[in-house]
Amino acid sequence: MKWTEGVDKLGLGLYFLLCIFAIANIYSVEPASGTRQAVWFGVSVFVGIIIFLTRNKFFENMAGIIYIAGLLLLVGLFPFGTEILGQKNWYKFGPVSLQPVEFAKLGTALMLANYVSGPDFNLKNRKSILMTLAIIGLPAVLVLLIPDVGSLLVFVAFSIALYREGLSGKLFGIVGLFAVVFLVALYLHYNDIGLFYEAIVIGVVFAVIIFINFHKISWNYISIGSYAGSLVLLLGLVFASPYILEKLPKHQKERIGVLYLGEKMFKDTSGYNLLYSKTAIGSGGFLGKGYREGSVTQGKFVPEQSTDYIFCTVGEEWGFLGSAALVFCYMLYIGRIYYLAEKQKSAFSRVFGYCFASILLMHFSINLGMVMGLFPTVGIPLPYFSYGGSSLLAFSTMTFIFFKLNYSDKNSLV
Repeated sequence: MKWTEGVDKLGLGLYFLLCIFAIANIYSVEPASGTRQAVWFGVSVFVGIIIFLTRNKFFENMAGIIYIAGLLLLVGLFPFGTEILGQKNWYKFGPVSLQPVEFAKLGTALMLANYVSGPDFNLKNRKSILMTLAIIGLPAVLVLLIPDVGSLLVFVAFSIALYREGLSGKLFGIVGLFAVVFLVALYLHYNDIGLFYEAIVIGVVFAVIIFINFHKISWNYISIGSYAGSLVLLLGLVFASPYILEKLPKHQKERIGVLYLGEKMFKDTSGYNLLYSKTAIGSGGFLGKGYREGSVTQGKFVPEQSTDYIFCTVGEEWGFLGSAALVFCYMLYIGRIYYLAEKQKSAFSRVFGYCFASILLMHFSINLGMVMGLFPTVGIPLPYFSYGGSSLLAFSTMTFIFFKLNYSDKNSLV
């Protein structure tokens, strides 16, 4: 049919596959939640149809308004929000709950795409850099104040879109180096190994880096000062890491402790979820126990097993084969969005596509890492799959906006 030309059938097909499989898994452990998720899916599809009927430039023109609305919803949480599981990040309207941070991600992606695609944007210009940081930083600070650490990490995903638009890859290396140093310092702290030894190792590694790049370095006062300053900052981070850890709330310290000492050390507190999550996934074997036959998940041993820990249900009921198939579908889907984003004629569509794919990638990576014990437990859903109307509606809205932009791009004569 002519009207379907330009619709990415593979991408939308994977979206529907993920959503329907998700509803089945949620229904398996909580039938009432599965039914509600099916209703939210119907609402999401209806919103998607409306999106496809909008004008081509609608979201580009409305980006600023949607962004400001997202900020106002976050600000409104402080006086009017409802606290759930220690986080005041929900609005409750009778039986319906709304998590505005999910829509703030959408607004930030649209606003960033709008600004980056503008004629005045240049990452070599200080004004552009400051404006870009402000667009990402305003909602990120509000999310930090809630506090919602999981969602805060997702805002880092926008740097991938900026990298595509010319952001220096050296910044990723610098941030990565500091992150590794901090994590290693925490490991030494938890295992009672003197931080002095890490300081020595850092000094040696730093010396090797300088030696390798010796001929590339401009040996002037500015260059020497920057290298010396970096070394001081790294060493300072090493010795400051235990004090930073002590300032965290008890439950966050325990979650980090689970990562380094194992879930059995905290089996009655922060390690409980992970312990039974691993048990459920491991008990599924290669082919799984069968739909609604998982003893761990059906026994309700895993808290949040229909939301943040939904992947353990897949592991137990569908086994390694089903889990691998789900991971493959996600990788194919995210890769498809990156591919389509790169093919866009419009800079706005390209940047939004990269933002959207990067948000999905961050959610997917952190959620699976959390469920398998590779990342500390944070409240972050698996896109389309975790139970939650706000999450499904927000991700679906981003989905249909991108595929609408892609549809318009394919039918454009320019």
